[in-house]
Amino acid sequence: MTSPPHAAFETTGARIWVAGHGGMVGAAVARRLRAAGAEVLTVGRGELDLRRGNDVEAWLDRQRPDAVVVAAATVGGILDNDARPADFLYDNLAIAAATIEGARRAGVRRLMFLGSTCIYPRDAAQPVREDSLLAGPLEPTNQWYAVAKIAGAKLCEAYRRQHGCDFFAAMPTNLYGPGDRFDPGRAHVVPALIARLHEARLRGARSVRLWGTGRALRDFLHVDDAADALVLLLARHAGGAPVNVGSGSEVTILELARLVARTVGWSGAIVPDPSKPDGTPRKLADTSRLAALGWRPRIGLAEGLADAYRWYLETAGDQKGGDQKGQSGRPQAAAEAGAT
Repeated sequence: MTSPPHAAFETTGARIWVAGHGGMVGAAVARRLRAAGAEVLTVGRGELDLRRGNDVEAWLDRQRPDAVVVAAATVGGILDNDARPADFLYDNLAIAAATIEGARRAGVRRLMFLGSTCIYPRDAAQPVREDSLLAGPLEPTNQWYAVAKIAGAKLCEAYRRQHGCDFFAAMPTNLYGPGDRFDPGRAHVVPALIARLHEARLRGARSVRLWGTGRALRDFLHVDDAADALVLLLARHAGGAPVNVGSGSEVTILELARLVARTVGWSGAIVPDPSKPDGTPRKLADTSRLAALGWRPRIGLAEGLADAYRWYLETAGDQKGGDQKGQSGRPQAAAEAGAT
């Protein structure tokens, strides 16, 4: 059967489980939900391995949330995707299956699964529309993660069709901000650049190498803007169609690196290394479905990078940033200072 569109969901007073609340995205969504008057449920990775379906089902059966936001994932960039393909594929498949099936069995009213715009074909027409999914080959450098996220989105579609579940997927673009992972060997491009160029300034380095040609184009969105958009979708998105979440603008990786350099106060040379992969040449999300709900980003890239750098300076002495989107049973994944 094909289920009809569901009514709007009232977040105020609702009990909402944010799976992956310790990661950058999950933490931002939890903050925004609390501000909207929701009761946010959380559980640490030491208490619950989200890859284990029976355990997830039992926890959900005890807690009985009204809604679930699946922000948990094993994440990383080009280098780590290539080095740990089994982890990226298995962990994310298992998390999606366990949380979505557990929510169905527990009678959860609404579920939003967070995917990624990396699920779209490598050479999809730009800006990338949601209906581009499965229309062509994936970018090889992140195919393992992408396949798992595609499966999660399709699970939401299938559960809606077969079981009438009010489940849907949202596809965030490249996110950054407070709570990010800043270790250059274990980070996406924005935090990796912040950490590397900050260290370059401290060392008085004259140049820093950048993976790839620097010509790859990316769409970057501050995590607080993303959280606002995701909570709006949880409350108001009708029907099961996936929804892109992005800024609607793009910048080359080289331009991004130069902006980060200005943000941290370093004036050396950024040297592209074309022997390293660029990843997808261009990845701009079509956000017309989200814009139709009246949403627009508030935080510009320069302002957002300054905010991320402040957070890095405040936390770098104790840690290299939090888990990206993560709460799996394994340590989170890595990246290099290149496009993702």
